[in-house]
Amino acid sequence: MAFTLNHSVSQWHVLYLMLVYVSDLVCGNSRYSIPEELELGAVVGNLAEDLGLDAKQLSIRRFRIVSDYKRQYLDVNVNTGMLFIKEKMDREQLCEQNLTCVLKLEAVMENPFNLYRVDVEVLDINDNPPVFRRNELHVEIPEYLSAGARFQIQSAHDPDVGTNGVRTYRLSESEHFILELKTGNKQTVTPELVLQRSLDREQQAIHQLTLTAFDGGNPEKSGTSQIIISVSDVNDNAPVFEQTLYEIITAENVPNGSLIAKIKAIDTDEGLNGEIIYSLSDETPERVGRLFRINPQNGEIRVADIVDFEEANAYEMSVEATDRGPHAVPVHSTVLIKIMDVNDNAPEITVTSNSSTIPEDSPLKTAVALLKITDRDSEERGNVHCYIAKNIPFNLDNSFNNYYTVVVAGHIDRENVPEYNITITCRDRGSPPLSKHKTIRVQISDVNDNPPRFTQPSFTMYVTENNRIGASIGSVSAFDPDFGENSNLSYSILDSPIHGLPASTFISINSASGVMFAHRSFDYEQLKHFQLSVQVKDAGSPPLSCNVTVNVIIVDQNDNAPVILSPLANRGSETEETMPRSADPGYLVARITATDADSGQNAHLFYQLLQPTEESLFTVSPDTGDLWTIRRFAFKDSPNQKLVILVRDNGKPSLSSTVRINLSVLEINTENASTIGRLGDTEPWTSDLRRYLIISFAAISLVFLMAIIVLAIKVHKGRNGLNDCSCSWPAVMQKDSRHGMHKAGVNLQAPPPHFTGVYESDTLRQAFRYEVCPDATMNDLMFLKLDGPAAPMINIKTGSCIPQGNENTQHSAIKGSMDAAEIYGNRQWDLEQSSIDSCSPGQYGVGMVTAVKSEVEPDPRRLVEIHSHAL
Repeated sequence: MAFTLNHSVSQWHVLYLMLVYVSDLVCGNSRYSIPEELELGAVVGNLAEDLGLDAKQLSIRRFRIVSDYKRQYLDVNVNTGMLFIKEKMDREQLCEQNLTCVLKLEAVMENPFNLYRVDVEVLDINDNPPVFRRNELHVEIPEYLSAGARFQIQSAHDPDVGTNGVRTYRLSESEHFILELKTGNKQTVTPELVLQRSLDREQQAIHQLTLTAFDGGNPEKSGTSQIIISVSDVNDNAPVFEQTLYEIITAENVPNGSLIAKIKAIDTDEGLNGEIIYSLSDETPERVGRLFRINPQNGEIRVADIVDFEEANAYEMSVEATDRGPHAVPVHSTVLIKIMDVNDNAPEITVTSNSSTIPEDSPLKTAVALLKITDRDSEERGNVHCYIAKNIPFNLDNSFNNYYTVVVAGHIDRENVPEYNITITCRDRGSPPLSKHKTIRVQISDVNDNPPRFTQPSFTMYVTENNRIGASIGSVSAFDPDFGENSNLSYSILDSPIHGLPASTFISINSASGVMFAHRSFDYEQLKHFQLSVQVKDAGSPPLSCNVTVNVIIVDQNDNAPVILSPLANRGSETEETMPRSADPGYLVARITATDADSGQNAHLFYQLLQPTEESLFTVSPDTGDLWTIRRFAFKDSPNQKLVILVRDNGKPSLSSTVRINLSVLEINTENASTIGRLGDTEPWTSDLRRYLIISFAAISLVFLMAIIVLAIKVHKGRNGLNDCSCSWPAVMQKDSRHGMHKAGVNLQAPPPHFTGVYESDTLRQAFRYEVCPDATMNDLMFLKLDGPAAPMINIKTGSCIPQGNENTQHSAIKGSMDAAEIYGNRQWDLEQSSIDSCSPGQYGVGMVTAVKSEVEPDPRRLVEIHSHAL
């Protein structure tokens, strides 16, 4: 594999720097060797092929190079898998003087996570010539020195390493000096100038020599320096160090000015020739000269800057000792400073890959992030322990080396916790231990795992009848704890039948808002309520749904006027009624019965007398519709009375109906004939009347018999408790202050709806019998005749019991009403006198009739007709 190099590099150099490819398939590692200074875009190798990866999957799985270096020197082409130069590399900047320079990279793939180690060794090329620190070196040598004296001169510095570094030195020809090379601990070559012949200042005071340094590169590079030797007469004893090598150990991060070592040299001369001056020689690197300083007088070495073990664990310096005498000869000693590590670096956490969003149904061990943990301290102190708090459903797995993977370790529910801040804590084992925190934010994406729920277990909506088609009748509402599309709700009506018709023909719903609309105008009288089912469904995949029952109640409107059932009108809205002129006050003329198809207050009916011929004669009960007489008829009163009864409901607005009654006042001799004659005018009426009379007689007879038996038993058991009985039907009359006349009060206990207002009874002390008295003038109805003495009666006007001897009153009562025994035909009952000694006869007559009323409720229209015609 060829590389494109700079045009200034020779052909031989290009061949020498051919890439040496090394692939280590063990543990997923690959190793390459490349020369420095390669051009941008130069191909290093086929990384995908070397790692056994499919190049087509690189882009999909986000294959990339991860580096700890400040610059991205290498990158990979995700389309081809080729590793190429992204930024030119200078080995001297990357690794300084280290013999080996290896870039440690990581190749990362996702879905699933895979990590590969890539080592790229940067090979040195001979791109730097040897350089002397000084272009001229001045050396003063006393003339009396004998042959064999040695002088250490400056060494050349070459940034290149290995064979490309300084290999040898060459000295220009001289009859007095020769050059010898000395090899150091790090295979460095140090030149020494050796006196071959004694110097004679008088013959030659100055000697100029040229020192040339050569590296081992190909082609060879060199650098030169001039050595100017001055021959002088100096003292004859040079200083001598106590040690040729000083080894010093100090901790890193010691404060500036701290004393770390003290060196000493001895000079046997006296005076100035024996006074020694210490200094760092030119062989000491500049970096070392900035970190440490030496006291020229006493040789104390102190720290001058921050010493960091992580930058270098040892420093080497050359210390020079020179006396102050003339022609002083410097001597040198080596000081090796070893740096002891201190736990001054917390672990570093690097996120190499992070999935910022994961679904809430992620299985256990799902990878969330890949972390690299490093500690710049030594391995002993840099042993790092990492962990995650226990109160979140995530865990930290150690992948390999210093790599950790954050994985799912429990159930995740977005509705409970929509996002997590995962804090990774890494702590080293130093003393004291240092720790570092890194927080990773992970958002939980929604999954449709919650069905929508209605806000109520059921909904009830009220709609007034006769509503407008399309009007809103209410709304249903639901919620879904999911998010996004999973919480978008739509409403629909399940098309279940309502009275045989689909629900959609009654109600529609807005799918987005849940507002419900009427598809028809409802009629309370036809449909009072109905149920339907509403379904809400989310937009998730798969969608989830929920149903709820909606009760729709039709609210009544007052849209129906009262309908008058009785009395039945013969001509239009008019009806004919008769009554005897001798009727007492409180006589029940007619009972107006009406009904209303509405309900509630809309069906609560009130009765009102609108147009009486004579206002002082009649009144109507506003609640029951009973039409009563207020006073007796006088001879001056017209025998033909026209009454208009208004029936209105309690709705808003109120609706009403009227019935007109033409009332004929009959004399006592003709009233029965008139009434019965009118009932028999038409055959259909007579037929219906007979049918209803037969049914009514049978039912009332049975109930009446049971009531008598029960009353007889109770009277026998509680004979003494009946002494205080009184008449139970007082006809309470009220004084109308406006008209100055009496009217029946609303609290009047009206007689049973199927009987007339005044009831007769015998004394009950002796057996009595009801018999049918036929009359030629009555075709179909039969009136009853009492046998035995007259029974006490109830005065309707005063509410008191009438004595037996008052025959006129009794006769009037018989004429003005239809006795309860009318409806029993030829049936006879005998009551024993002993069972009712302690109570007034009239009381039992009323009580028995009332019991009949409570048990039997015949059709009100037919019975009212019967009563009105019978009177």
